[in-house]
Amino acid sequence: MGDMVTFNGNGDTFSGYLAAPASGTGPGVIVIQEWWGLVGHIKDVCNRLAAEGFTALAPDLYQGRTATGPDSAGELMMALNIEQTEKILRGAIRRLTQEATARGDKVGVVGFCMGGQLSLFAAASNPDQIGACVDYYGIHPNVHPPFENLSAPVLGFFAEFDEYASPAAVRELDAHLTNVGKPHEFHTYPGTHHAFFNDDRPEVYNRQAAEDSWNKMIAFFREHL
Repeated sequence: MGDMVTFNGNGDTFSGYLAAPASGTGPGVIVIQEWWGLVGHIKDVCNRLAAEGFTALAPDLYQGRTATGPDSAGELMMALNIEQTEKILRGAIRRLTQEATARGDKVGVVGFCMGGQLSLFAAASNPDQIGACVDYYGIHPNVHPPFENLSAPVLGFFAEFDEYASPAAVRELDAHLTNVGKPHEFHTYPGTHHAFFNDDRPEVYNRQAAEDSWNKMIAFFREHL
């Protein structure tokens, strides 16, 4: 359904996976990868969003590299240059807002795992371009979103048993967003584990939580974009 495209970011050229709806146009959504990279699962998320009527763009933050195991994924995540990542995300947002198949003045953003934290970062760093932000169990110790600049509402999905985005971390994020007066809604799914949305990982995938969170996300984007 989609294709690889290129876009500019502060003088450099980057790539991403773009999927557009069969109707021709739809609200734009940036999809941010897990620590595995721009793998088939993330491209499938873009395709699914396109099937729901959105134009989705997933920037390749690892610039062609992907991981096959948690050790290499962790190395790639920790080696991520945050300044460079900001350039990629900003370029992807600009590319999507200028895309003929993307409708509206603002785009949404959704990220998973590492991408969940980067979704918050992108929304807070680009408040004039992001109209809705979705965080799936976001973590990254080196990413610190400037929440005081956030203008988009936030929808968060978390797992009850998560060694990465722990319940304590979720409570801290909830309290911080409340303290700075930012609208947000969090859902924690009982009995689930980190990455419960990823159907390429049967050891943690939870169909009920994945489908419920997907439906909530689609409704959220349709309301705010």
